[in-house]
Amino acid sequence: MMLAELSRIMAHGIEQGSFEVSFADNVAGKLSKANKDKTNKALRKVYSFDPSDPAFAAFLWFWKNSPEADHPILALLFAISNDFLLSESIEIVQNTPLNQKVTVESLEDNLARLHPGRYSTVTLRSISKNLASSWKQAGFILGKVKNIRVQPEISYRVVTFGMLLGYLEGMRGEFLLASKYIRALCLPESGARDLIGEAARRDLLQYQYSGHVTTILFPNLLKSIGIDGE
Repeated sequence: MMLAELSRIMAHGIEQGSFEVSFADNVAGKLSKANKDKTNKALRKVYSFDPSDPAFAAFLWFWKNSPEADHPILALLFAISNDFLLSESIEIVQNTPLNQKVTVESLEDNLARLHPGRYSTVTLRSISKNLASSWKQAGFILGKVKNIRVQPEISYRVVTFGMLLGYLEGMRGEFLLASKYIRALCLPESGARDLIGEAARRDLLQYQYSGHVTTILFPNLLKSIGIDGE
């Protein structure tokens, strides 16, 4: 997820009004051109940094309008939208009980099951360590070695961003609550709905839930971000 590098580029890019300047200025702080180019390529692949991309425009808006404590989970959700391997690891983290170990082996087994024969043993281990690192940076795993499953505090802003990502992909109603973005937050449905209600009270979205029918719309938020998601 490269949270440290992402945070530097977001801060510098917002201040300068250009993310291209951030990449050119090596804000990520890499010591060699090869490492700089490799890091920049990886960051662009996951986060795009393209203001014309509705998903990035939404990410940028929430990054600027949320406290720093929300940034790691906002970054995780946006990374999930562009990193299929990270999205495929959701069920492993989600299904690990709190205070139990999220093993690298479980992540490896999941990769091998979903992509039989695609990755070597060495590559499976490397990818799995990187996946575990992303979940650690977002606050769902604790410890350098033990990898204990914990639950970070989820804000109404984070839930709104997750649902908006699904909305921009064409999901509506109950499908938003079942999206990979909301599943990644590891919340019970009642907890997610409570936070949706809080977001509605703060005018980030419109929410109705009656007779097992859910309606969620974002007219004011889309206008604030400057994107057309209708």
